[in-house]
Amino acid sequence: MTEPLEFQPRQTLADSLGRLRRLPEAQGGGGGTEAAPIDAHAELSSIPKHELFVNRELSWLGFNRRVLEEAQDANNPLLERVKFLAIASTNLDEFFEIRVAGVMEMVDAGIQAESSDGLKPVEELARVREDAHAFTTAMHRTWSEGLLPELVKADIRFPTIRELTGDQKAFVDHYFQREIYPILTPLAVDPAHPFPVLLNKSLNIVVLLADAANGERRPHRMAVVQVPRALPRIVRLPVQDGHRAYVFTADVVQANLQELFPGLKVLHTSTFRVTRDGNLEVDEMQATDLMSSIEKELIKRRRGEPVRLEIDADAHPEVLERFLKAFQLEGEDIYFCDGPVNLGRIMELYSLVEHPDMKAPPAKPRRLRRWSSPDDMFADLRDGDVLLHHPYDSFSNVEDFVRLATRDPRVLAIKQTIYRAGSKNVMVEALIEAAQQRKQVTAIVELKARFDEEANIQWARRMEQAGVHVVYGIVGMKTHAKCTLVVRREDDDSLRRYCHIGTGNYNPATARLYTDIGVMTAHRELGEEVAETFNMITGHTRVPQMEHLLVSPFTMQKQVIANIHREIEHHRAGRPAGVKAKLNNLADPKVILALYEASRAGVKVALSVRSVCCLRPGVPGLSENITVTAIVDHFLEHSRVYYFENAGDPLVYLSSADWMIRNLERRVEVAAPVLDPELKQRVIHEVLETALQDNVKARRIRPDGQSERISREVGELPLRSQTALLEMTQRSAEANARRSGKKQRDGGQRS
Repeated sequence: MTEPLEFQPRQTLADSLGRLRRLPEAQGGGGGTEAAPIDAHAELSSIPKHELFVNRELSWLGFNRRVLEEAQDANNPLLERVKFLAIASTNLDEFFEIRVAGVMEMVDAGIQAESSDGLKPVEELARVREDAHAFTTAMHRTWSEGLLPELVKADIRFPTIRELTGDQKAFVDHYFQREIYPILTPLAVDPAHPFPVLLNKSLNIVVLLADAANGERRPHRMAVVQVPRALPRIVRLPVQDGHRAYVFTADVVQANLQELFPGLKVLHTSTFRVTRDGNLEVDEMQATDLMSSIEKELIKRRRGEPVRLEIDADAHPEVLERFLKAFQLEGEDIYFCDGPVNLGRIMELYSLVEHPDMKAPPAKPRRLRRWSSPDDMFADLRDGDVLLHHPYDSFSNVEDFVRLATRDPRVLAIKQTIYRAGSKNVMVEALIEAAQQRKQVTAIVELKARFDEEANIQWARRMEQAGVHVVYGIVGMKTHAKCTLVVRREDDDSLRRYCHIGTGNYNPATARLYTDIGVMTAHRELGEEVAETFNMITGHTRVPQMEHLLVSPFTMQKQVIANIHREIEHHRAGRPAGVKAKLNNLADPKVILALYEASRAGVKVALSVRSVCCLRPGVPGLSENITVTAIVDHFLEHSRVYYFENAGDPLVYLSSADWMIRNLERRVEVAAPVLDPELKQRVIHEVLETALQDNVKARRIRPDGQSERISREVGELPLRSQTALLEMTQRSAEANARRSGKKQRDGGQRS
């Protein structure tokens, strides 16, 4: 593993790149002419960090801007636009809970270490705050100026309480008395009542009050009322004259606050919420019971240190002054909202409005296999690997893999990694059933899967009670690999391994919303290596050298970089060379530097990176042979595929890992090669090329880290990758149905 580079920040990018252009690598190589060997890392180290790398946090904000652009895109169905705005808002919540909170912790601790792009924590925090303020303003403008007028045109109205008709007002008053008032609790704030500890992201209303004796002299009395979390945030009013109208629950509470404070005068109200630090701090080396330690930290998360205050734009100065003191925040941590404080909850509107033409057409996943029995399934897998691309292919076949294995008396053992299981999961239920049938069942449950900890803890307890051997992975590392292993006794009395290796979680809900890919195989060597990986995790041993699998934190980073360097050698020798990848994030400096070296040597690099991209593409003399696009569409792009041209014999890997430091150095991850030639071509064309050729929902990442929509050439046909894949699988499913119907008819005629 190479040592971290030393950077000299004084040299300008123009000076550095001017010298790079004069190097043999920058002349393209190839044609059988060997380039003079140089220390490429030493040359790159002369470029300032900020000119080599985009800041990770700012790159993420750039990704969320792409999500917001989908809410602003009039070509999208109206309720899909509402959904994208809600997603952008909830994305930003998590960004503050984890990423911004982490930077603030470093600032508070006085840490001066630079990020990979050369920013110190205090500088990074200032840049993030500036961008986040602009983004918050853009979100609220999208709602008030973009979506609300369009909703009104579609006869979906959000009148203020004052604008309600008599019948509507009567309905709201009755709703308040029946559903809301009984569960409200006013909390006074005064010397006898210290400022309440408000739950993370709970929506609250601050009230300034005055009594008749003191008039309206300051300081006013203050109270806080929490908008009930158990109730929906949007109330549907009865249809009147064929018109649909909705009100926000917070507005209903605000309009009726006087009832909570008899004898006092309500002078001012503002809705607000506080975002808190969501990072878990568990010392796994000292924790004797990891599950209990994490459960305690989950309680703390709800009341962690404040990192952001969102409040109505017209909040009273007295409120702001007292809040800054109570939450120990700076003025830059206040985010003013011109509209609903929590835009994430407008997602409820998507479900409330039953109007299919305002939504994307529902996907119809193709069921690739229909196994009638365990014998049928295992025989099929022995005949050849099965590749599944979700959500275009149904996730039910992956569930069948575990369910049928559970019911097969020949199956002796099942092992599975569980990262995000969700609240309902057929596969985990099957593992419990298998253990009850006295099969050897092992589940590696990642208790630290962010924001899924509670669900995973509940599953872990249920599995342990059923007799599943539950393991929590390797101390200090998350187990992020996606693998299932089944051990079965065959007809000849030998034991054979069957496995599934994928890019996504074993979660049926996200499998309908995320694009992921996986392979089911009976390949003996792959099965052996998957078994070795499970033994490494459960036995805490170092993974042995493997021929096929790449396993982090041991071999994956080193091998990815070695494969990139091999492409440079192929290019210099005049052989076919190239690197392609589809990733969620690209932030590992070592991999990025290797890609820069490949570009300077003339190797073409094409990347589809959905979210964070710290690489600067298209910089002359550094990365002019690298292109990066990013797709934001109906499904969340989540599949990770690596491609190395390898002199015309491509290496193609399906992986759980992005090219980030955390994935390659601090997590247990697996990348598996696609060995079947036909399936390899399917991955190349269906997953990689389709994504890289998207010219409808893809954006081009610029050298400055910002993105722009791809403009089509005159006469170029539009290609929306997700739509193309949905149409392809639909045609395939219809063709299969016709063939199946023909076989049945032919069988009936013969009989």
